[in-house]
Amino acid sequence: MPAWLPRAMVLALALYACFQLGSWAFDQLIGLLINVLIAFFLALAIEPAVSRMSSRGMRRGLATFLVFLVVLMAVAGFVVLLGSMLAGQIVDMVEEFPKYLDSVINWVNQSFHTELSRVEVQDSVLHSDWLQKYVQNSATGVLDISTTVLGGLFRLLTIFLFSFYFAADGPRLRRALCSVLPPAKQAEVLRAWEIAVDKTGGYLYSRGLMALVSGIAHYILLVILGVPYAPALAIWVGLVSQFIPTIGTYLAGALPMLIAFTVDPWYALWVLGFVVVYQQFENYALQPKLTSRTVDIHPAVAFGSVIVGTALMGAVGALIAIPAVATLQAFLGAYVKRYVVTDDPRVHGRHQQRGEPVLMRLRRSWRTAGSNEGRGGQDGAGEHPERA
Repeated sequence: MPAWLPRAMVLALALYACFQLGSWAFDQLIGLLINVLIAFFLALAIEPAVSRMSSRGMRRGLATFLVFLVVLMAVAGFVVLLGSMLAGQIVDMVEEFPKYLDSVINWVNQSFHTELSRVEVQDSVLHSDWLQKYVQNSATGVLDISTTVLGGLFRLLTIFLFSFYFAADGPRLRRALCSVLPPAKQAEVLRAWEIAVDKTGGYLYSRGLMALVSGIAHYILLVILGVPYAPALAIWVGLVSQFIPTIGTYLAGALPMLIAFTVDPWYALWVLGFVVVYQQFENYALQPKLTSRTVDIHPAVAFGSVIVGTALMGAVGALIAIPAVATLQAFLGAYVKRYVVTDDPRVHGRHQQRGEPVLMRLRRSWRTAGSNEGRGGQDGAGEHPERA
């Protein structure tokens, strides 16, 4: 056995063990890493406001606290408003449910010539096996729901704490990061940080514009249909559909449909159709244009980055994909060497003529043949006297 073989085997086993340990640690900490990433982008989003307040003499920690307090108060007020509205509508629906059921049963009896009654339908539903199984499963799943809610609250608290530290100690964090880098690399890191702040702010600005347009469009529809609480519902649709990726559109459209159903069941179908049509318009027309203007990336790149982010990290990836790609594109653009574009018709989308037309070539050949004949005749006339 060669002398180096035992050492090589031990080194290979050690590397394999380190790889397995690192993979296990990464799998255990992936949730925390995602929370830290969300907190970092949230800190970048509030960085302009915190920096503006701290430049006027306010302590950075107090400025960060005030910004978070305003955001939390706005979110809490909106949730309380919607909660009270939804509670009132649920009470109205429960009180009016017998009327809805009677109208549906009358329509079925008239359409299909049946003799159903509300009492029979209620008894058959209350004594059905599927309802009893559903109630049992719901009772056993209360603990799971409570655990999920508590886990979500703990995750939100973690994100807010990390984002508060990132925003309040932003200059200290940048100094600590630059202290381990040479001066040339320090300038690049600071430049990347500034680009990330600009692109994240532009992304939130574009989301705010889309939320405003969506809220106005749905407000007009709800006012035309006569649905109550139209302003609150419009704000709900605008905010939820834009700032909750992937499932935000469905959550946003469910509440207006529920409220419209209390007015007229057909209005719920109108709201559903409008939500579907507007979502297609937003995905393929409005969102790419606004994102390309505010974040300065191509609409196709923005759409593709959302798809890739969703595939890699789910809803979180869809939310932070566009600012991350915009930051990377702007940072790498300074290191890509560019050249002057040649004045070629193909650059402007015009086809270049590969050859002359056939008629032009025939005319040129005829002129050449005629000039040669004329030159030959002149030469022959000059030679006659010498022959004579």
